[in-house]
Amino acid sequence: MTTRLADIAAQAGVSEATVSRVLNGKPGVAATTRQSVLAALDVLGYERPVRLRQRSEGLVGLITPELENPIFPALAQVIGQALTRQGYTPVLATQTPGGSTEDELTEMLVDRGVAGIIFVSGLHADTSADMQRYEQLRGRGVPFVLIDGFSPKVQAPFISPDDRAAMALAVTHLVSLGHTRIGLALGPKRFVPVQRKIEGFVRTMQDLLGLATADIEERLVQHSLYTLEGGQAATAALIDRDCTAIVCASDMMALGAIRTARQRGLEVPDDISVVGFDDSPLIAFTDPPLTTVRKPVPAMGQAAVRTLLEEIGGTPAPHSEFVFMPELVVRGSTASSPGDRNRAQVNHVHRGTA
Repeated sequence: MTTRLADIAAQAGVSEATVSRVLNGKPGVAATTRQSVLAALDVLGYERPVRLRQRSEGLVGLITPELENPIFPALAQVIGQALTRQGYTPVLATQTPGGSTEDELTEMLVDRGVAGIIFVSGLHADTSADMQRYEQLRGRGVPFVLIDGFSPKVQAPFISPDDRAAMALAVTHLVSLGHTRIGLALGPKRFVPVQRKIEGFVRTMQDLLGLATADIEERLVQHSLYTLEGGQAATAALIDRDCTAIVCASDMMALGAIRTARQRGLEVPDDISVVGFDDSPLIAFTDPPLTTVRKPVPAMGQAAVRTLLEEIGGTPAPHSEFVFMPELVVRGSTASSPGDRNRAQVNHVHRGTA
């Protein structure tokens, strides 16, 4: 092994320590130096270690959270189709509770010699996570793109929906229907998309209803989990605070919100309005059909692939965030505030008994 290291080092014109770093996939080696070492391996007839074989198999890794939320398979499908059209083979790696972590999946994909990786709603969206893992990946010469989330510490292209604008659309719609007690149900606060949704929600509630920031954040924002059950729990708390409308940070949470309303004997949308976020497949066919803010999945997925292929091709995109505008899709889960209708009913009852 030592003579082999010395041979390669002499051929590449670098130190044996550098050769060792390259062969072991360690960061901190310039791309040109790495190429010299790999070229020396080829010239001397040594076989490259599996993880260093030419990244030309055309495999691109896609790491997503669980696939139970239909927005993730929808995004995976768009990305998969766009990659296939460009002659690449997508490799879908899914995180599951108690299963492989993002780091393990990344390692597995790198070992298979993928040409690049697209991360969806990964640790890059978690403000409490260590962003060093992405810099190490860059040090290993693997191009990547990050969807949903942003960190100034990571030098890579980010693709996001405009979460602040999404909340402005939802709140403006509900205020136009006469609602003033509007609640927001979303996931844990450490995630960047959650923080941005809160900012958009608070700002729009201030602008349109003149409410104080502290009052909005304390009484009208409820953190839970991005699941059906999370939506149920958050909605129960918001109904107890007299909310007549609830904006949910995912369609799954919105379905949980409708379930809780019904368990409380409330009709959607007559007694309480519900707005989702994503417009995932089949959501138009719920009962009632869900009013939601549509995440621009096709545009985001295609942009992620285009950006990654530019990185792979050696013309990296600027290290910035590409933000895509969502749109409001009004269906049957929102209606005018029950306040006026209740007053009308009370008047009608009094007149009837007089």
